[in-house]
Amino acid sequence: MGTLDGKVAIVSGSGRGIGREIAVKLAGEGASVVVNDLDAEPAKETVAAIEAAGGAAVSCVGSVTDADFAERFVATAVDSFGGLDIIINNAGYTWDNVIQKMTDEQWDAILDVHLKAPFRILRAAQPVISSAAKQARAAGEPVPCRKVVNISSIAGLGGNAGQANYAAAKAGVTGLTKALAKEWGRYNVTVNTVAFGLIKTRLTETPAGGDGTIDVQGREIKVGVNPDLLSAMERMIPLGRGGTPAEAAGAVYLFCLPESNYISAQTVICGGGYA
Repeated sequence: MGTLDGKVAIVSGSGRGIGREIAVKLAGEGASVVVNDLDAEPAKETVAAIEAAGGAAVSCVGSVTDADFAERFVATAVDSFGGLDIIINNAGYTWDNVIQKMTDEQWDAILDVHLKAPFRILRAAQPVISSAAKQARAAGEPVPCRKVVNISSIAGLGGNAGQANYAAAKAGVTGLTKALAKEWGRYNVTVNTVAFGLIKTRLTETPAGGDGTIDVQGREIKVGVNPDLLSAMERMIPLGRGGTPAEAAGAVYLFCLPESNYISAQTVICGGGYA
């Protein structure tokens, strides 16, 4: 028996990295998961990994910034698995520059993916969650505790040079979390944030051959942290190292457990002691 048996989860940006680990973790604990990625192949691979382990998953491919994505994402959960219990807003990337060189396009793109997209997903989910709570009360049954976990960063708590767009977006996630915790408490929904410190993913690791990039809808975005800077960052972490995607997923899982049913509007830093 898994701790999340019978639950339905949607996890944005779950074809790779931390999102994939979150989806696999939730599915391993019994949840049925809707996997999302910008590209079809990574989403397909995550679904296959979940199914190979005996879990249930389907994919919903597309950009979280598309105008129709949120409704499609929520509908996939309802149509495939009959409901929605866990929402993980994880999708995102960084596009850094100092403020005098940052373009409107850079600012808008990062605000859209990290803040506007979670807002739209939560807005699209509200009718489903509200209806489920009303139906349970009308039947004289307890309203199950549902979960929202929004992903932030220590950059959103303390800022980071060269990341005015990312820091602003992630600070906004904290405000969104606190507002929704107050709005959705009446539906017995907890809304929390996990703020990651240094987690080793493709966005932080520099390829052996030099600079790395990722393609985001036709944009070539530079990724990777200078190895010397990365080493210096790790020395500042009390645990002495960056975290793994699986460890990051573990922090998200804590807020999905029944034992966290009376914790809401909180931000936990998953950063190895660095804050």
